[in-house]
Amino acid sequence: MAKKHQEYQFIDPFSDFAFKRLFGSENSKPILKSFLNELFSGKRIIQEIEYDQNEYPGEIREEGGIILDVVCTDDKGSKFLIEIQRARAENFKDRTILYASRMISEQCPKGDRKVWNYKLKEVYLIALLENFTISHHQNLDYLHNINLINRKTGEIFYEKLSYTYIELSKFVKTADELTTGLDKWLYALKNLTTFQERPKILDSAEFEHLFNLAQYTNLSKEERNMYRHRQEGLWTRQNLMSYARKEGKTEGKLEGKLEGKLEVVKKLKTKNFTVQQISELTDLSIEEIEKL
Repeated sequence: MAKKHQEYQFIDPFSDFAFKRLFGSENSKPILKSFLNELFSGKRIIQEIEYDQNEYPGEIREEGGIILDVVCTDDKGSKFLIEIQRARAENFKDRTILYASRMISEQCPKGDRKVWNYKLKEVYLIALLENFTISHHQNLDYLHNINLINRKTGEIFYEKLSYTYIELSKFVKTADELTTGLDKWLYALKNLTTFQERPKILDSAEFEHLFNLAQYTNLSKEERNMYRHRQEGLWTRQNLMSYARKEGKTEGKLEGKLEGKLEVVKKLKTKNFTVQQISELTDLSIEEIEKL
C-alpha cells in the first residue's frame, strides 16, 4: 500500500520532477549558479550558465543513449553535469565515469573536419547522494573531490576532469552549526521537506528563490498532480522493495530454497523492477533472472 496522501509544504528536491524544477529550468539559473559557486569556492567563479541537452544518443544505432539529469555550460565553456541518486545502485561509480566520458567525447569535432589539436574544455560531474555512500571508510566525510592523480606523488595528473560526490546521509549539521555557504545549501536540500517555512539562516536572495520554486502551492494544478503521482509511486516502490528484501531473506537466503527467491522475482517483474534491481534484492545473477 502506498502512504496515505499528505499535505506538502515544500516539494522533495530528490524527486526527478522537483530536481529539474529547482536546478534544471531557465527560471532556476540563479539557484544553480549560486550552488555551483559555493561548491567550487576558491577554484572558480561562474558568472553565467546555459543549459545543454540532457539526452546523449549512442555513436552507432546499436549503442544505447543516456539521459542525464542536469547539464550546463558556463561562460568559460566548462561542462557541468549534476546528478541525483536516491538509493544504492549497481555500478554507480562506473555509471558516473561513463557519463563524464560521454561529455568529453561530445567535444570531438563531427563531420569531415581534418584539423583538431585535442584541446578539451573542463568537465565536472557533481553527484548528490541521498541515502547511500560510495566510500568504504566509516567516517563523517560527506564531500569527496576526485581527480586523476599520480599514485606515488599524489600530484594531480589532469586538472580538467573532476568528480564531486556529496553523501547527504553523512551531513548532520544543525542550523546553528552552518558555517559556509555550501553548508547552507546542503542543509536546505536535505531538510527541505521538513520545513514549515524558510529558516532565517537561509536569508539570501538565492534561497528565497529556491523556496518560492519549491513551495507546493506555487505549482500549477497539472504540476501538483504530476508531483503527487510520482511521490505515491515512490512510496509504493519503497514498500515493495522492503517486502522483497524480507521475502528474499525468509524464503530464499535463510531456508536455502531457490523457489522462494523465484517467487519474489515473479512478483517484482510484475511491478516493473529492472533486472539489476531484482538481482540486488534477491542475490540472484542477472543471467538467472533473465531465464525466468
